[in-house]
Amino acid sequence: MKKHITYTISILLMFLTTSLFSQSPPVVFISISDTSGKKKADQQQNFKNPVRVSSIIIPSVALAYGFVKLGNNALTNLDVEAKHEFYSEHPHKQFIVDNYLQFAPGAAVFALNGLGLKGKNSLLDQSGVYLLSNIILNATTQSFKGITAVTRPDGTPRAFPSGHAAEAFASAEFLRREYGDQSVWYTVSGYTAAATVGILRMYNNRHWFSDVVAGAGLGVLSTQASYWLYPKIKRMFSNKPKNNALIMPAYRSGTFGLGMVKTF
Repeated sequence: MKKHITYTISILLMFLTTSLFSQSPPVVFISISDTSGKKKADQQQNFKNPVRVSSIIIPSVALAYGFVKLGNNALTNLDVEAKHEFYSEHPHKQFIVDNYLQFAPGAAVFALNGLGLKGKNSLLDQSGVYLLSNIILNATTQSFKGITAVTRPDGTPRAFPSGHAAEAFASAEFLRREYGDQSVWYTVSGYTAAATVGILRMYNNRHWFSDVVAGAGLGVLSTQASYWLYPKIKRMFSNKPKNNALIMPAYRSGTFGLGMVKTF
């Protein structure tokens, strides 16, 4: 058991190290133009936190690890050993807190806003980023589950990658990007919660070790992709002079879609 907990903690430390050393410095936009040009620059300045190339290395490696495992006997054996030590050796009831803990880092962002502690971006932009991130991670996770058709440790289908781990690490990265520069403990707490979700997925015999590692990588990459894509979508629709509209990701009654806000 200690051996595989060490593996999991090592993965957490890699994500934390990458997160702590990839904090983005303040970005200053300089515009020399007429009044209309200044207005566009102000619109662009409203969204902060650009994605650094170096920050995608560790999550990309984690996702690649999961795919490499699919055809690698040594890594498959590691999955089996982890199952044995997390569950088979001492069968137990499931501890379902992971079903809720996966959303905790993301919920913390909106809770902090409610307490008057502002992040890097407005509440509207944070909502757009978070929803877009969830659209990306759910689309990719469900696609990979269908394509790979990996059986879970408990015998049920659609194991790879772990959707819970993806959601938890996407939320942790979201919390880090909005509040990580204010205190390192936001990053530490978010990623600790995410790692706990990953451990519980194995403890509950719902996922293999490789499912969790790949899900963690996919979750972080989904949030990073959202931070890269969202401002482009926002500028695309907000900079048109005669069509002052903004299309945003939307969630309602369990369904993701698009919503539009238009000023007449």
